[in-house]
Amino acid sequence: MFEGFKRIFKWGLKNFWRNGWLSTATVSIMSLTLLVITVLLMLNVVANVILEELENKIDISVYFKLDTSETDILKVKDQLEKLEEVNSITYVSQEDALVKFKERHKDNPILLQSLDELDVNPLEASLNIKAKETSQYASINQFLESVYYQEIIDKVNYMQNKDVIEKLNKIVTDVKAGGLILTLLLALIVFLVTFNAIRLAIYSSREEINIMRLVGAKNWFIRGPFLVEGVLYGVIGTVVSLLVLYPVFYFLSPKLSGFLPIEDIFGYFQDNLLAFFFLLLAVGIILGGFSSWFAVRKYLRR
Repeated sequence: MFEGFKRIFKWGLKNFWRNGWLSTATVSIMSLTLLVITVLLMLNVVANVILEELENKIDISVYFKLDTSETDILKVKDQLEKLEEVNSITYVSQEDALVKFKERHKDNPILLQSLDELDVNPLEASLNIKAKETSQYASINQFLESVYYQEIIDKVNYMQNKDVIEKLNKIVTDVKAGGLILTLLLALIVFLVTFNAIRLAIYSSREEINIMRLVGAKNWFIRGPFLVEGVLYGVIGTVVSLLVLYPVFYFLSPKLSGFLPIEDIFGYFQDNLLAFFFLLLAVGIILGGFSSWFAVRKYLRR
């Protein structure tokens, strides 16, 4: 059995080198696809960091009427914390709101003097709510608009942030959908190129295949080398793509550090190099192996 696998691998390697230009073209397409997949993964990481920063800046605030007791506000806070959609809630009392207001307008003495002349604190206590997902703010707002809370809630600023939240949701959806479509399109191209490369390899080896059939060779022994050839496309394509990306990220990282939330793109790539290698290797082997298996199954039927 070991000797059989050794011969299959040897013949697969021989086919790979014998069809030099065809193998080079196939590996090039495979490498290009894996390059794009890696870049898409890096863009996805950057996009997620940007979106996470934007999400952290978005919340909805619930303002309570001036005569609302702190006990009632904390009860609302407890009810909100039980919702699955809620990630965190910050309570801002009237006193805290006044301190923040004065700090924010410290360069406006007229406004501060007018505020000091008032006998009461005109600022309302509030709850700042962050959802786990931007798409969940609508359901939180719906919960706050229930009849039970209308007597103590003055306003909810969800409608003011609604457009920003909806645009952010659209960006998240578009980025994920665009990356998926492009990846699937490239995978299809790789499949077709590898399929035709194996098909031509089978055609160029037709005399040897006929001889093996005449001497009673098993199907798996005949088909094995072509599967090995397809897997080699994926393995070499992975190595080539990483060899190209390593210096590219090295030189581009300092130039992009000022524009991206991840300061050191090269450092991130280097830290996750092993993960990238195994991921691309798996993708390359699956694409090359499946394409070869499909071609062999179609053109080497007895």
